[in-house]
Formats: sequence, structure tokens, C-alpha cells
Amino acid sequence: MARLYVLLFVVQIVLAVCALISCLSAEEGEIRALPRIAWVLIILFFPLLGSLAWFAAGRERVPGRTTGQTPKERILPSRGRPRPVAPDDDPEFLRSLGERSHREDQELFRRWEEDLRRREDDMRRRDGEPPREEDRPEGSTPGA
Repeated sequence: MARLYVLLFVVQIVLAVCALISCLSAEEGEIRALPRIAWVLIILFFPLLGSLAWFAAGRERVPGRTTGQTPKERILPSRGRPRPVAPDDDPEFLRSLGERSHREDQELFRRWEEDLRRREDDMRRRDGEPPREEDRPEGSTPGA
């Protein structure tokens, strides 16, 4: 019987600690019915009933978590401004990463082609061959 009382006591303490953490970390707009300090005192003085009351009536469910809203459409209830969005959740940021990567790849490819053409022209000059027709500037003649 003593083991059961010890187990129930430990469960009560764990529940009270979880309720305190939840209460202290809740945003001001998410706390219902009483001020935060009142909830903390109730949880401390009446651990079992206070914890259950906090989880049942003290905290407000955050709107927008279960709806199909995008992160930018969610609004904090107390502040009325958009929530911050993590970069890996922001589709615009991810799109800009893809575009920037594509531009960098195109620039690197262009530089490689220019370097290859320059090397080919250098080799042709050493061998005495004229530059290729497509590499000559427009309007120039081979003998000029």
C-alpha cells in the first residue's frame, strides 16, 4: 500500500511541475480566467487540483494549429501581428534559394565555357591553326 501512495505522490509532483512549466511558458493571451500569478499560486498550494484546473480551464488552445492556414496567415491572439516563420517553413525563402542556386550554376557554367574556349584558342595559336569560325567576332576576316 505504501508503494501505491509513493507512486501517486510522484505522479502528483510530475503533474504539478508540468503544469507550472506550461503556465510560466504560456503567452499572456493564452491564459484564461485568472492572471498568471494566481494560476502559479493555485498550482503550488493545491498541486493535484490546481494542475488539473490549469490544464482544463487555465490555458487557451492556440488558434490556427489544426486549420489549413499557412504560417504567415496565423495571427497571435493578443498581439494581432503575424507569427515569425522559420526559414525552412517559408515557401518564398525556399523558392529564392532555388533561384539563387540556379543563377550561380548558370554563371559557373558560363565561366567554364569561356575558359574552355580560351584554352582551345591558345592551343590552336600554338599549333598555327586559325581560330574557329564561330569564335571570330562578326565582320572580321581571317587575314585582317
